[in-house]
Amino acid sequence: SNSCGVYQSPASLNKNQGESAKMECSHSISGYNVILWYKQSNYRELVLLGYMIATAGYPEAGFGIEGDANAGGTSTLTINLLTPNSSAVYYSQQIHVDSPDTVPQ
Repeated sequence: SNSCGVYQSPASLNKNQGESAKMECSHSISGYNVILWYKQSNYRELVLLGYMIATAGYPEAGFGIEGDANAGGTSTLTINLLTPNSSAVYYSQQIHVDSPDTVPQ
Protein backbone atom coordinates (compact mmCIF):
# COMPACT_ATOMS: atom_id res chain seq x y z
CA SER A 1 0.00 0.00 0.00
CA ASN A 2 2.20 2.78 -1.27
CA SER A 3 -0.39 5.42 -2.15
CA CYS A 4 -0.59 8.93 -0.74
CA GLY A 5 2.95 9.16 0.57
CA VAL A 6 2.86 5.84 2.44
CA TYR A 7 5.95 3.64 2.38
CA GLN A 8 6.26 0.09 3.61
CA SER A 9 9.38 -2.05 3.69
CA PRO A 10 10.59 -4.64 2.97
CA ALA A 11 8.43 -5.53 -0.04
CA SER A 12 8.90 -9.23 0.70
CA LEU A 13 10.46 -11.14 3.53
CA ASN A 14 11.77 -14.70 3.69
CA LYS A 15 12.40 -16.09 7.15
CA ASN A 16 12.34 -19.42 8.92
CA GLN A 17 9.70 -20.66 11.33
CA GLY A 18 10.47 -19.77 14.93
CA GLU A 19 12.29 -16.58 13.98
CA SER A 20 10.92 -13.11 14.46
CA ALA A 21 10.26 -10.68 11.63
CA LYS A 22 10.07 -6.91 11.47
CA MET A 23 8.51 -4.62 8.89
CA GLU A 24 8.35 -0.86 8.80
CA CYS A 25 5.86 1.71 7.64
CA SER A 26 6.35 5.43 7.33
CA HIS A 27 4.28 8.20 5.79
CA SER A 28 4.40 11.88 5.01
CA ILE A 29 0.77 12.82 5.53
CA SER A 30 0.70 15.89 7.73
CA GLY A 31 -1.67 15.62 10.67
CA TYR A 32 -2.07 11.86 10.40
CA ASN A 33 -0.96 10.18 13.64
CA VAL A 34 -2.40 6.66 13.51
CA ILE A 35 -1.04 3.60 11.72
CA LEU A 36 -3.09 0.42 11.55
CA TRP A 37 -1.41 -2.91 10.79
CA TYR A 38 -3.34 -5.67 9.02
CA LYS A 39 -2.65 -9.13 7.70
CA GLN A 40 -4.50 -10.66 4.76
CA SER A 41 -4.83 -14.40 5.09
CA ASN A 42 -5.53 -17.02 2.45
CA TYR A 43 -9.24 -16.48 3.03
CA ARG A 44 -8.83 -12.87 1.96
CA GLU A 45 -10.18 -11.29 5.10
CA LEU A 46 -8.14 -8.56 6.73
CA VAL A 47 -7.13 -9.20 10.32
CA LEU A 48 -6.19 -6.20 12.47
CA LEU A 49 -2.84 -6.90 14.16
CA GLY A 50 -2.82 -3.72 16.16
CA TYR A 51 -2.31 -0.02 15.76
CA MET A 52 -0.15 2.86 16.82
CA ILE A 53 -1.33 6.28 18.00
CA ALA A 54 1.53 8.78 17.81
CA THR A 55 4.25 6.96 19.81
CA ALA A 56 2.04 4.45 21.66
CA GLY A 57 1.61 0.95 20.22
CA TYR A 58 -1.38 -1.31 20.85
CA PRO A 59 -0.49 -4.73 19.37
CA GLU A 60 -2.52 -7.90 19.46
CA ALA A 61 -0.97 -10.90 21.24
CA GLY A 62 2.06 -12.26 19.43
CA PHE A 63 2.98 -8.95 17.83
CA GLY A 64 4.90 -5.85 18.77
CA ILE A 65 4.27 -2.33 17.49
CA GLU A 66 6.65 0.50 18.26
CA GLY A 67 8.03 3.70 16.78
CA ASP A 68 6.22 6.84 15.72
CA ALA A 69 3.00 7.03 13.70
CA ASN A 70 3.28 10.76 13.06
CA ALA A 71 4.34 12.09 9.66
CA GLY A 72 8.05 11.56 9.18
CA GLY A 73 8.19 8.82 11.80
CA THR A 74 8.42 5.08 11.31
CA SER A 75 6.18 2.43 12.83
CA THR A 76 7.66 -1.06 13.17
CA LEU A 77 5.55 -4.20 13.34
CA THR A 78 7.26 -7.22 14.90
CA ILE A 79 5.97 -10.76 14.48
CA ASN A 80 7.37 -12.38 17.60
CA LEU A 81 7.32 -15.99 16.44
CA LEU A 82 6.86 -17.00 12.81
CA THR A 83 4.56 -19.95 12.08
CA PRO A 84 3.23 -21.37 8.81
CA ASN A 85 0.22 -19.13 9.44
CA SER A 86 2.48 -16.07 9.24
CA SER A 87 2.76 -16.41 5.48
CA ALA A 88 0.43 -13.65 4.33
CA VAL A 89 0.22 -10.18 2.87
CA TYR A 90 0.68 -7.43 5.44
CA TYR A 91 -0.75 -3.96 5.06
CA SER A 92 -0.35 -0.74 6.93
CA GLN A 93 -2.92 2.04 6.77
CA GLN A 94 -2.72 5.63 7.91
CA ILE A 95 -5.74 7.39 9.32
CA HIS A 96 -6.44 10.65 11.07
CA VAL A 97 -8.46 10.67 14.27
CA ASP A 98 -9.42 13.74 16.24
CA SER A 99 -9.82 11.65 19.37
CA PRO A 100 -8.10 8.34 20.16
CA ASP A 101 -11.50 7.03 21.30
CA THR A 102 -12.49 6.62 17.65
CA VAL A 103 -9.80 4.08 16.74
CA PRO A 104 -11.42 0.77 15.66
CA GLN A 105 -11.15 -2.12 18.07
